[in-house]
Amino acid sequence: MTHPKQKAAWGRRTGTPTKGEQDLLNAKMRSALDALPAAERPKAVNKYKNKPVTVNGEKYRSGREMARHLALMGMEAAGLISDLRREVTFVLAGRVLIQGRVRPQLRYIADFVYTEGGMIIVEDAKGVRTEGYRIKRHLMVTIHNIEIRET
Repeated sequence: MTHPKQKAAWGRRTGTPTKGEQDLLNAKMRSALDALPAAERPKAVNKYKNKPVTVNGEKYRSGREMARHLALMGMEAAGLISDLRREVTFVLAGRVLIQGRVRPQLRYIADFVYTEGGMIIVEDAKGVRTEGYRIKRHLMVTIHNIEIRET
């Protein structure tokens, strides 16, 4: 076992800060950011780098979703599709009790649902296909017999 001073010296020698040094650096950065006016603080970046967009008072999670909605609205106006809806929720599993704690419903929220040629279409404007999304896509087919159209 190494002596704490030896470990700290090793961390400095390799250029890697020790846990205590890292905590001190983090605290200094937080206080420096807190001192900045709100307009000058760096904006948080979304995990998948999508940029939320607002058009005509409607909020979208990404530019891709907004563009697809505008295209679908044009298709609806042209009579190619009907009954266009946004943010439709599908329940995949009900609430359950696990280890004494109530877990909420497992839900999938579709970006768009509409009717095309007499069939109901569930569509998702997808950028990154996460593991969680792939599981929910699988459950949508298994439980509701609905395949998600990805655009």
